[in-house]
Formats: sequence, structure tokens, C-alpha cells
Amino acid sequence: MTTIDGIRLLRRKDVEEQFGVPVRFLELAVTRGDGPPIVRLGRSVRYRVCDIQLWIEQRVEGHQNA
Repeated sequence: MTTIDGIRLLRRKDVEEQFGVPVRFLELAVTRGDGPPIVRLGRSVRYRVCDIQLWIEQRVEGHQNA
């Protein structure tokens, strides 16, 4: 994990460990454009915790209370 200006940035491995999203899915999702937003730091790819949480929340299916 990296922190820049108080923002937690996770590696793919960290995302897998904390949220259960497989590393391979994240790798493929970048090329398809259907994964969570990424932050590029040079050649490295990182994910903001808030972006992962929002991306997961947007994929919840089923009954929602109004």
C-alpha cells in the first residue's frame, strides 16, 4: 500500500486481499476498460480505496430500498 497526500493507494495484490477481486481480473479489466479506475505512477498501477468501494457498490444487484 502507498499513501500520497493522505490517499491510500493499493496494489492489485492488496485489492485482492482486502476486497476479494482477483489480480487477473484487475489486469484484464484495465485492457477492457470495465474495471475500477486506476492511478498510474510511472509504470505502476494503483487503486484508490474509495474507487474500489464505489465500483463494488455500483455492481450490487437485487432489491434496493428506496
